[in-house]
Amino acid sequence: MAESIGKFDFAIDRGGTFTDVFARLPDGRERVLKLLSHDPQNYKDAPTEGIRRVLEEESGRSFPRDKPLDTSLIGWIRMGTTVATNALLERQGERMVLLVTRGFRDLLHIGTQARPDLFDLEVCMPEVLYEEVIEVEERVILTQDYCELPRNQLRQLVTGSSGDSLEVKCELDLQRVEQDLRRVWSKGIRSLAVLFLHSYTWSAHEKAVGSLAKRLGFTQVSLSSEVMPMVRAVPRGFTVCVDAYLTPKIHMYLTEFTTGFKGGLKNVDVLFMQSDGGLTPMEQFCGSRAVLSGPAGGVVGYAVTSYSFTNNKPVIGFDMGGTSTDVSRYAGQYEHVFEATIAGITLQAPQLDISTVAAGGGSRLFFRSGMFVVGPESAGAHPGPACYRKGGPLTITDANLALGRLLPSFFPHIFGPEENEPLSADDTMKHFQKLTQEINHFLSTNQSSSSSPGRDQSEMSIEEVAMGFIRVANEAMCRPIRALTQAKGHDTSEHVLACFGGAGGQHACAIARALGMKTVFIHKYSGVLSAYGLALADVVEEVQEPCSLQYKVDSYPELDRRIQQLSERCEEILHKRGFNSCQISMEVFLHLRYEGTDCALMVSVASNPGNRHSCMAGDFGTAFTERYHKEFGFTIANRPIMVDDIRVRGSGKSGIRSNVQPSSGQTSPTPVKMTQCYFEEGYLNTAVYLWEDLTCNYSIQGPAIIIDKNSTILVEPSCVAHLTEAGDVCIAVGMATQCVLGTELNTVQLSIFSHRFMSIAEQMGRVLQRTSISTNIKERLDFSCAVFGPDGGLVSNAPHIPVHLGAMQETVQYQIKASGGMQEGDVILSNHPCAGGSHLPDLTVITPVFSVGVSAPVFFVASRGHHADIGGITPGSMPPHSTSLQQEGAVFTSFKLVTGGVFQEKAVTEALMAPAQYPGCSGTRNLRDNLSDLRAQVAANQRGCQLVGELIDSYGLEVVQAYMGYIQSNAELAVRDMLKDFARRRHEETGSLEVEAEDQMDDGTPIRLKVQINELQGSAVFDFTGTGAEVWGNCNAPRAITLSALIYCLRCMVGQDIPLNQGCLKPISVIIPPGSILQPSPDAAVVGGNVLTSQRVVDVIFKAFQVCAASQGCMNNVSFGCEKSGYYETVAGGAGAGPGWNGRSGVHSHMTNTRITDPEILEKRYPVILEQFSLRPGSGGGGLYHGGDGVIRKLLFRRPVVLSVLTERRSTRPYGLQGGENGAPGLNLLHKTDGRVLNLGAKNTISLDPGDMFSLFTPGGGGYGCVDEQDRGHNLPSKRKCLN
Repeated sequence: MAESIGKFDFAIDRGGTFTDVFARLPDGRERVLKLLSHDPQNYKDAPTEGIRRVLEEESGRSFPRDKPLDTSLIGWIRMGTTVATNALLERQGERMVLLVTRGFRDLLHIGTQARPDLFDLEVCMPEVLYEEVIEVEERVILTQDYCELPRNQLRQLVTGSSGDSLEVKCELDLQRVEQDLRRVWSKGIRSLAVLFLHSYTWSAHEKAVGSLAKRLGFTQVSLSSEVMPMVRAVPRGFTVCVDAYLTPKIHMYLTEFTTGFKGGLKNVDVLFMQSDGGLTPMEQFCGSRAVLSGPAGGVVGYAVTSYSFTNNKPVIGFDMGGTSTDVSRYAGQYEHVFEATIAGITLQAPQLDISTVAAGGGSRLFFRSGMFVVGPESAGAHPGPACYRKGGPLTITDANLALGRLLPSFFPHIFGPEENEPLSADDTMKHFQKLTQEINHFLSTNQSSSSSPGRDQSEMSIEEVAMGFIRVANEAMCRPIRALTQAKGHDTSEHVLACFGGAGGQHACAIARALGMKTVFIHKYSGVLSAYGLALADVVEEVQEPCSLQYKVDSYPELDRRIQQLSERCEEILHKRGFNSCQISMEVFLHLRYEGTDCALMVSVASNPGNRHSCMAGDFGTAFTERYHKEFGFTIANRPIMVDDIRVRGSGKSGIRSNVQPSSGQTSPTPVKMTQCYFEEGYLNTAVYLWEDLTCNYSIQGPAIIIDKNSTILVEPSCVAHLTEAGDVCIAVGMATQCVLGTELNTVQLSIFSHRFMSIAEQMGRVLQRTSISTNIKERLDFSCAVFGPDGGLVSNAPHIPVHLGAMQETVQYQIKASGGMQEGDVILSNHPCAGGSHLPDLTVITPVFSVGVSAPVFFVASRGHHADIGGITPGSMPPHSTSLQQEGAVFTSFKLVTGGVFQEKAVTEALMAPAQYPGCSGTRNLRDNLSDLRAQVAANQRGCQLVGELIDSYGLEVVQAYMGYIQSNAELAVRDMLKDFARRRHEETGSLEVEAEDQMDDGTPIRLKVQINELQGSAVFDFTGTGAEVWGNCNAPRAITLSALIYCLRCMVGQDIPLNQGCLKPISVIIPPGSILQPSPDAAVVGGNVLTSQRVVDVIFKAFQVCAASQGCMNNVSFGCEKSGYYETVAGGAGAGPGWNGRSGVHSHMTNTRITDPEILEKRYPVILEQFSLRPGSGGGGLYHGGDGVIRKLLFRRPVVLSVLTERRSTRPYGLQGGENGAPGLNLLHKTDGRVLNLGAKNTISLDPGDMFSLFTPGGGGYGCVDEQDRGHNLPSKRKCLN
């Protein structure tokens, strides 16, 4: 099937800009071709035109463009396409409707409730894909052994495909569905997506609706139970919407494509690449599996060609395009993920693990507040880089051109308005000259105004500026590669860098060297590798079904039976497609997790064959524990392993083999020219070679440039390139001449160090997430990691949870003063509010970093994580009515968690159980998770210490600490610039440099702020004098909380990506009256201050500066449980509107950004039924721009529990601004089984009976601006295309 004899075979990658064609000719020769994807003046369809050209040129026959192509000479066609990706990005899919279980109409709008950018007050998020929602009367629930709700004998009991037992709580109302479908049919809508809760295991209701819709004439009906039968309603819902949205567009394109051929390609084997790296027949190609169709071909291409060449050494794929760079990893098996976010949509489908960074050839270059910044903005294809002669901005492509690394004479003349001119070096240099002048002016101005020693930097040349941007871009592209390797337990330096794509060859040597890699591999078809990968790929058929079995001996027979059943289905399908048994291979996976955790791994047994102690299919238990230990650093002994899904992947071997040999010669290749290229050493003579002239017997010493039709490869100094026997380029990467970096400021190194420090904090976060066990840290991501200087000042904080931002700095600085000197091997645990803590469940683990020859710590690293329970008077350690600190759980001031490298398990266990000594209190209710998460925090810190140590080894301690100071100074400068600009505008408008604001807590406690700004210095005094006294309750906020709120607000108001560190607070003086709610006494209860008062402080600051209307001003803390277990969540509300935008509805705002548990997981793990989770219409304040709506969340309890609610904005309303209306306050209601409805107030704890229901109505955001009388009642849209 793979190699058709005597015919032309085609593999085509249709990209957004170019279409790449690989053709295997009847005589075995190969051809590649690249043409524009859109050229309507010359042809209708690029893939068809590519096939036509090859057929005409190679056969000698005429194939007119205006007639369908004769297919008698074609063997097979394989295609990858960005049609689906582009339609998703541009929101150009099919009009569609979502049918969803009643009560969940806004489930996909709310999503995880987290916002993508912490500091974007507009909360820009992609639009939902559906045009309308139909809520369907139907509901099934999982049965639970411990459920105490009275059993309704009339309700049907059913068994799901996972083996779970379910109860049909509400029968499907098909008559009503038909009425609704006829209504949307009349609007011209023909595509539907259907999402019912728990349909992943019991799909009868979805199938009934699907049958009805098809009978009514709907042409595309996507059922979530068929598209991806996996638990988690939100990602499954996104996926089924993508399928309904994109599949009609794909079919439309396929129809257009096939009409270009006689007979519509009926006798030609046509296959399309899916996101998982496997081919599928054209008629089965669908939207949910097509989004990564283009990049997947490239992964297959480098995996098949590079892995074998490097003697099975793991490979990093590096695909640098015009707007972004894709990186991936291959080590003998394709690495798949089953949940990934693409174009703002979370897809739940098998897809290759490809990470994308917004740094490509077209990424724009900026100089901001002393920092070199690359991207994420892109010049795009139009106008393109400055050198394209269309008035575009400076980009990475321009930087390479300015350095002599791109040679215009070797580029086609396709640029300019008429697309007939060469690249313009003149335009590039003019832009760089202007930018260089701007940079030098900044340097001279700031050096003259700075009294800091060591800050002198001479003027930069154009080449130094361009080189600086290249280095910053390279560092940005290194970060996802480190995440793909180091964060998963792999050594980056032990990999080969496989480079492809148009722009990657100019950066490959530098990136490999920065990551410690010794080899760069560039395939001969690197410029069209995605197309070539299609020719090498296999045809794949996958089947998957859910499961709820425990992985144990008793379950092996059932697992083997189901695996055999799925394998036979796969094999039967592949046989029908023409494969014989010797061409078919099967790979079996089980989706496994430890009981009580949410971290499941899709486990293969390729290296773990079956034995008498395992399933016949393989030893999944051993494979799971080995992989879990490798990825997470530990296993959980004696914890049952659960099977969530069974998956079988069948492959039909169909890839071709290349048989083209390069020329070999006795003479060394001759350069076609010599040129001057700029490197770290300055300009160097650089030989230019044509790839086609190279022979495999000789090496090329760098610096050199190798050029072929589709790419330019830069061989840097100290690197050696040679041609392999297969005609590919292999580069041995040598060590570069080390330029000794001094302690004086270098603006390029400033940007690079900023990336490196941020990368350390990010990698700490990944280790913590990987090695933790609790839902709070691993799934809800309620944690933060940071790096601190020797004085405890914040250096770098990954953007995790805003309320932690400034607070950890206070904690570290307290320990420096209190500890009396930490020793190497010590780790400190702290959570006391007087020691910089936020509230007691947030446990902070601090590790000192030492350097050889220095007795005191040279840096500190710390991690703060929210533990689900640390004791106290209520489960979850979030008591609504606590009045003293002891009631809120275990207290640690300066506790040595690790001493001399030994984890103090006994001592910390005693401390965690200590709250039981107080009346009405309990020790921790989840000691096992506490200890596991504390070990994870220690491991994350250890990773941070290691990375800081590597940085010191590379540059020296003095240099690293000097740049730490420069980065802090850079953040200080950005804040001063913002304050100066605000002061200037404020003075022009009012003549005053003072602003003030006040807001109140629900109990009437005022929070007052007066800000006095110094316009000349760009400094400010934030004075909270007049704020109310400490309260008899728990809304007291430690000083660290106010600092966190302040640093968050300053970062938002700066409005650009700056380093987040103590420099932000350097221009700020803060006055907080002792004994107030913002600086309470040492024993005051504070659990609500962290989650409630922090939000009010933000509201007051933004009100003073008139930034935006108030957001919901609350985190809506809800917890329930018993003495053995508990559950905790924070719930979204409405965001405030601002100048030019509507507030986002149903999203977390400001000081938190935790995710919410998926409805199906919630009902599967806890004694609760989620009756409703939707937006709260009309709760956002009106105005020129309206505030976001809050949400409605209703929980029906199935057994006795203790419910605690800790909320605010129940009597005060989120303020509107500039004439905008206030948002609606929240409301907490309890519906008792006897029919009574009780208002629980803002804060309460109550024991509930089975059948009681809690209804949460969260506040809306305030509106912004006054609507004119003639426009009243008509909210104006946001200036950005965002659904709010």
